[in-house]
Amino acid sequence: MTQSTSLGGGPAVPVAGTALRPLPLRAVRLAAGVLGELQQTNAAVSIPTGADHLDQRQAWDNYRNVAKGVTDAEYHGPNYEDGEVYKWLEAVAWEAARTDDAQLADWLESRTELIAAAQDEDGYVNTFVQSGQRDVRYGQLDFDHEIFNMGALIQSAVAQYRATGRTALLDVARRAADHLDREFGLGPGRREGFCGHPVAELALVELYRTTGEERYLELARYFVDARGRSLLAPGNAHRAAYLSDRIPVRETKAPEGHAVRAVYLAAGATDVAIETGDHDLLARLEAQWDAMVQTKMYVNGGLGSRWDGESFGNPYELPSDIAYGETCAAVASLQWSWRLLLATGKAKYADLIEWQLYNAILPGVSLDRTRYFYVNALQVRTGADDSDDRAPSNGRQPWFGTSCCPTNLMRTFASLQHYVATTSGTTLQIHQYAAGTIDAGDLTVEVATDYPSSGRVVLTIVDAPDSEAGLALRIPAWAHGAEATIGDESIPGVVGNYLTVDRRWSTGDRVVLTLPMAPRFLHGHPRVEGTRGAVAVGRGPLLYAVEQVDHEHVVDDLVLTGPALTEAPVPDGPPAINASGAVQTMPTDLYADEPAPLGAAVPVRALPYYQWGNREPGAMKVWLPYVG
Repeated sequence: MTQSTSLGGGPAVPVAGTALRPLPLRAVRLAAGVLGELQQTNAAVSIPTGADHLDQRQAWDNYRNVAKGVTDAEYHGPNYEDGEVYKWLEAVAWEAARTDDAQLADWLESRTELIAAAQDEDGYVNTFVQSGQRDVRYGQLDFDHEIFNMGALIQSAVAQYRATGRTALLDVARRAADHLDREFGLGPGRREGFCGHPVAELALVELYRTTGEERYLELARYFVDARGRSLLAPGNAHRAAYLSDRIPVRETKAPEGHAVRAVYLAAGATDVAIETGDHDLLARLEAQWDAMVQTKMYVNGGLGSRWDGESFGNPYELPSDIAYGETCAAVASLQWSWRLLLATGKAKYADLIEWQLYNAILPGVSLDRTRYFYVNALQVRTGADDSDDRAPSNGRQPWFGTSCCPTNLMRTFASLQHYVATTSGTTLQIHQYAAGTIDAGDLTVEVATDYPSSGRVVLTIVDAPDSEAGLALRIPAWAHGAEATIGDESIPGVVGNYLTVDRRWSTGDRVVLTLPMAPRFLHGHPRVEGTRGAVAVGRGPLLYAVEQVDHEHVVDDLVLTGPALTEAPVPDGPPAINASGAVQTMPTDLYADEPAPLGAAVPVRALPYYQWGNREPGAMKVWLPYVG
């Protein structure tokens, strides 16, 4: 297998045959609407402020000092600071694919020059170690992120090449990958080992896809299969789980340990399974995904229930108020689901991409795109007084000492168009609904919608082939009663599947998709202690939350008392949802012989969860007791 992908592909462009194929980079153009506006403000606000923060943190000085041979200068940032630089630069690259903005071009050129100048002759580049913070390379594989950082470099370089055709950073990345290939793996003179933080697995497969060099795919497979023997943490099962090194990937039933690490590893293993045709490994990864979604995922799609180790807990261990739900874990999950979607064509993976995008990723950044959540809890208590700046009770922060969440969000939003549509044969699949234009070769479709404010999506054929073609529209699992109308013909949709229309299209043909969006209650699994006897509110692809700023009474004390949910229009966005409730009276004693009675009836107002925390700090709840 020596072929390479053509210039223009987005994230995860398989060489091997898959059920679905990504569209070229510029095939989807987002217009006005939630996703288009998100991409525009990410470019106009988040990426430039990210540049400012990295400059203020002196992240680039690490490269300048290494290039000059200065080994006694102060090192700036944690040992994975290089990785955050590369994620930001990846965002710059994806954005540069859409514009000829001179600032973006300058960043790509000047930052690439700094990275290249810091690279050692043998291809090694890691400013933390090169600055003299360690005596030897790879002395602490469990902690030092050397391979992780080079993996992020490779991802950034592939993005830059695909987005702009620039090869300077790709040359740096190939030298780094060649160095890793000489150092690690099976064979004479190679080290047995891997990084304590997976990401190189993803990166190496993408580099293989871009260059056709099978050595990179083989190294990725080695990094996947070498795990699971506690090599990085001998005799310490807890530490090994944290490092995704306790159980071999092929034997793992559900993700465990550090959530971000575990899910990045699963995504990388999925890439390896796709490109090597390893159907058994792919099936095991699908089973892992199912177990995660069914037993270890919060209602918003958040992953990681424990602050200790930023980790998954046991099945159904999903406390709302101390939920971790790191933003990066949701980003990693989106990347995993995308790969499984390409491999299998199953709508459930696109469903989760949508749910996590709106409810576990988008909440990580403020509406003005300048402040961030690292942790995404589902409850903030009245009077919360947390000292950790990651705690949501402290509000969104402009930056973090570990800046993975802001930079991860930037590169995700900059590449959102990649996740909208795919093709297979003569059929165009639309997975995510957003205003814009989709160009699938001979078939071009214009999409008009204010989704997710409403469930009406109008698709107009702009260009059509001379032969029959298919249009497949995802019907989300919540969209009962969905239908597509073409002229006088109505076609019902099946939830959790694709509604496919095959016909000879003509320019001007219209398909009107209607996805019912009545507000609904969501009920937790009986084994989830924190949700028993409570409900959450959803509408379409959005989860809702109750904030203190909208209520006179303490939100901790609110109880829902009836099934009626009504929509209240809100300018320029999804509606609020009103419900009937009551105030729980507060007993004097912490524990009592009788339950406290309900007090006065009060209205309850909920807004989309992604909007919470943008007005003033205060209490918030997603799950409310229900006695109706």
